[in-house]
Amino acid sequence: MLAQPATPAAIPRREAVVEIDPADSCLDIQGLSLAYAGSPALSDLTLRVPRHRVTAFIGPSGCGKSTLLRALNRLHDLNESVSRRGEIRLEGQEIHAPEVAVAELRRRVGMVFQTPNPFPMSIYENVAFGLRLQGNLRKRQRDEVVEWALRSAALWDEVKARLGDSAWSLSGGQQQRLVIARTLAVKPEVLLLDEPASALDPISTLKIEELIRSLKSQLTLVLVTHNMQQAARVSDYTAFLHDGELVEYAPTDALFTNPRLTRTENYITGRMA
Repeated sequence: MLAQPATPAAIPRREAVVEIDPADSCLDIQGLSLAYAGSPALSDLTLRVPRHRVTAFIGPSGCGKSTLLRALNRLHDLNESVSRRGEIRLEGQEIHAPEVAVAELRRRVGMVFQTPNPFPMSIYENVAFGLRLQGNLRKRQRDEVVEWALRSAALWDEVKARLGDSAWSLSGGQQQRLVIARTLAVKPEVLLLDEPASALDPISTLKIEELIRSLKSQLTLVLVTHNMQQAARVSDYTAFLHDGELVEYAPTDALFTNPRLTRTENYITGRMA
């Protein structure tokens, strides 16, 4: 009697994780587990994030996707109740190694949060903030970088005539693009985006999505979103997390049209909360 083909549910979990060539990966996460005050939040996650691509983390609330995102630039260092094991490598270097300066890591791995957080200063000074901390730039050079960052964030044409105005005079969508410009100004290698459009109107959301797609020529992007349609529109790879586990990780088109696991299919079709 011929053996029946394996059903999606019978596929081993590891086989539902796409293998990215190490030479093409920017971030390499191996066996990552993380707990808050002993309560597990992530469990034995292993995946590689490809360079110059958009990778989305999806899953229900509390599944661990934002926890994973924050681990990528060591934001959990600020919480003494957090315990961690496993490795996260950025371009081959373990980010928790003693020789890694956290401030430099966070320059290389920038982060944009759900709610825009411009500083209480001018549009220009918001973008120039990190440049001034680094020093060694003359005003002309600083002006050039500010313009480049605003252009890269698709905001220059909207603000070039009022760079001295308060950043708080901008709309919510403009403020979020300003925060992205501020992050880009210090030339990160990776941009982490935690629900960057969830608080914005549809037109601003569209601009943020267009921006995400355009930026991958310059750097690697990792996006957390509750919006599966958004993940399908902007990402190249998608990782589905549930209960702190990596369930499935695949090219976005494949994950949404032909998921390998029943748990993934149930989530993307709305049969899992």
